[in-house]
Amino acid sequence: MSVRVRYAPSPTGLQHIGGVRTALFNYFFARSQGGDFILRIEDTDRERYNKEALDDLYETLRWFNITWDEGPEAGGSCGPYIQSERVEIYQEHARSLVDSGRAYPCYCTSERLAELRKQQEKEKSSYVGYDRRCRDLDEAQRREYEQQGCPSVIRLKVPLEGKTVFSDVLMGEIKRKNSDISPDPVLLKSDGHPTYHLANVVDDHLMHITHIMRAQEWIPSGAVHMLLYQAFGWDPPVFCHLPMVMGKDGQKLSKRHGSTALREFRQEGYLPEALMNYISLLGWSYDDKREFFTKEDLEQLFSLEKLNKAPAVFDYKKLLWFNGQYIRQRPDEELKEMLIPFLIKDEAVSSPPNQEEMQMLNQAMPLIKERLHLLKEISGMTRFFFQDIPVPPAEELIPKRLDKASSVRLLKTAREILTETDEKSTEQLEESFRHTAEEQGVKLGDLLMPVRIAVTGSKASPPLLESIKLLGKEKTLLRLDAAIHELESKE
Repeated sequence: MSVRVRYAPSPTGLQHIGGVRTALFNYFFARSQGGDFILRIEDTDRERYNKEALDDLYETLRWFNITWDEGPEAGGSCGPYIQSERVEIYQEHARSLVDSGRAYPCYCTSERLAELRKQQEKEKSSYVGYDRRCRDLDEAQRREYEQQGCPSVIRLKVPLEGKTVFSDVLMGEIKRKNSDISPDPVLLKSDGHPTYHLANVVDDHLMHITHIMRAQEWIPSGAVHMLLYQAFGWDPPVFCHLPMVMGKDGQKLSKRHGSTALREFRQEGYLPEALMNYISLLGWSYDDKREFFTKEDLEQLFSLEKLNKAPAVFDYKKLLWFNGQYIRQRPDEELKEMLIPFLIKDEAVSSPPNQEEMQMLNQAMPLIKERLHLLKEISGMTRFFFQDIPVPPAEELIPKRLDKASSVRLLKTAREILTETDEKSTEQLEESFRHTAEEQGVKLGDLLMPVRIAVTGSKASPPLLESIKLLGKEKTLLRLDAAIHELESKE
């Protein structure tokens, strides 16, 4: 049997970690089995439909270089499948269930249903939900409603007794009492559009989907879907409900833990291969040792047998580490092209960068590449190369263990050493600073800290002496002079 899987998002919100993991797992499973990966847009909820969300879906898949295998057009070269374009198919299948007695029209108004729920809650009833009023209407009663022009929905007849059972690759056999299933859920709304349950099952059957991989939060829907398969007389696909993605506090991953939308990760400067690699390890592992996988690796090695049942914990620090590793693997020219948009956005360089700025960036690459964890860090790390920096406040130029006078003395000593910037190597400059620190009776860090802030404007920067060599003696001495003046001018 050829494997066919699908990713079927609803375009109501931006792509997030959980949804992307579902897409990647389905894609990798299809590729590893030589099967097909289908993309289906479940957009029948027109009230919540969001064009921005749909665009974000396509952008996310393109960013990961994920392609789907077919669409509704001839040759399957386009697509994906769009549920809002298939409404007549769902209507036809809903009517077939009514004809077979497995579903029925319901004429209850939204006002009646709201009043019913209100009354049930007031009476603290153990049963809250639709009361199946229209389930056993006879033909004469139905005809009367139709003649009055009453709008109707179509509801599934859920058995009143017994259990519904289905198997799951990870969870094993899942049983649910029919009395606990939402009473006779709506399949077709009064406007003729299907609900999620109907469209989902009909499409999975017609598209010959063999395996359904989705988050465990969809397990409650599994019983309804199984009843629909039984009502249609269809064989169900293999179910595999993926483990939840949690924050470190053990709660479901959400905005309170940090970024969850893929767009936010992209804006911060994560690389697609780093995110893909890390997300692939949320609930799947090849063995106990290996951590790094390319897209091609995962297309070959992914299997359902190596999925974990336990919830996966999303570790932002681990992802940041992954991203740093992948940044260092990028060739300098490729990395530079990825960094330029961030520099332009932050107005650290011209748009486009001029020749002098490009030359400086080329020379700075060896200094910054080993220290970047996010692409967005580039502007803060290198702005001092491209622009004049504000004179730091006096208090920032004074190490904790020293006073103003000592800081002035150290900066003047450093200035003397750095007058030989062009003549001495980085190693020779470092040795001069080390020797001077010993003579002055201070730690090397206390000597270099005010120099770093005066020259770069930050406590964190690329290697200081290498940066000074690149910046040049003239600019370095001007910035030191400005810092010394700032300190001396303060009472």
